[in-house]
Amino acid sequence: MSLSIDPARRVHVRAPGKLNLFFDVGAVGDDGYHEVASVYQAVSLFEDLWASHDEGFHLTVTGDVDVSGVPLDERNLALRAARAVTESVGWEGGIRLQIHKGVPVAGGMGGGSADAAAALVAVNELIDAGLSTAELHALGARLGADVPFALLGGTAVGTGRGDELAPALGRGRFAWVLVTDGDGLSTPEVYGTLDRLRETADIRPGRLMPEVDPAVLRALRSGDAAALAAAIRNDLQLAAVHLRPALADVLDAGLAAGALGGLVSGSGPTVAFLAADDAHADGIAAHLAEQGHTSHAVTGPVAGTRIL
Repeated sequence: MSLSIDPARRVHVRAPGKLNLFFDVGAVGDDGYHEVASVYQAVSLFEDLWASHDEGFHLTVTGDVDVSGVPLDERNLALRAARAVTESVGWEGGIRLQIHKGVPVAGGMGGGSADAAAALVAVNELIDAGLSTAELHALGARLGADVPFALLGGTAVGTGRGDELAPALGRGRFAWVLVTDGDGLSTPEVYGTLDRLRETADIRPGRLMPEVDPAVLRALRSGDAAALAAAIRNDLQLAAVHLRPALADVLDAGLAAGALGGLVSGSGPTVAFLAADDAHADGIAAHLAEQGHTSHAVTGPVAGTRIL
C-alpha cells in the first residue's frame, strides 16, 4: 500500500470500559483457555486515543487513573493493534499513539481492550486502510477476547472465549456505582486461582457448556434494575476475593449502603453495584467515599468505539 501521509493529520477515537453483568466460566480446556458465557455492558468510563503519523511506532500514556503499570512496548495491546492494521494492508509507515485513560488499569473493566479497539479504528481511519467493521472485529478477536465488545459497545452476550458476540435487547439505562482499587489483579492469575479452587471444592461448572441465565436477559429487556440485580453473577468473583479478601468487605459495604446488588467485574478488583437510578447511585457513591473507597457513579449502556 502506498504511503499517503499528512503529518498534521490526527485522529481522535473514544472507546468505553465494560462491566460483566454475568460471567459463567467453563472448565479449562487442553489449550489452557476457558469457554465462557458473558453479558457485557459498556459504561461511561472512557479511553481516549489519538493516532498520527510518525517515523516509527511510539506510544505515550496519561490518565485520570494510575497508569504506572501500563506497558509502553510491544506488550501493549494498542501498539499491537496499530501494527495489525498496517500489516494487514501492507502499509509501511509509522504510527504515534497517545492514550488518555479513564478506565482503571488491570481493574476487570477491559481498559486495555478498549485501547486496542480505539487503535484499530483510529489507524484504519488515519491511513485510509478501508478495513470493514467485520475485518476490524476479526483483528480485534486475535488481540484479545474483550476487544470485539469494545468495538461494539451497548449490551451484548459473549460466548466462546467471549469474543463471539450477539447484541442483547435492552430497555432504558442502568445506574452503577464502581469501587476501584489502585492495585490491579492479573486476569491469568484469577483464572488460574479459579481452576485450583475448583479442584479442591465442589464448585465445578454445573453444565458442559457455559450459558447465560435467561433471567438476566429478561431483566435487560424490561429495564428492571431490581430484577437485574437479583440475576447478576460472576464465577471469577470467588477467585478474585480469594486473592484479595478485602473485596468481600467492599461488597458488604455497598449492599449496606443500599445497592440493589453487587459483584466483582470481570477478573476484578473493580466492584460494581447496581442502583435504582442516578440519584440513588450518587448517594451510594457518596456513602462509600465517606468510608474511604474510590467510587464512581456511571451509566450504561453506552456506544462502542467511535471517531470524535
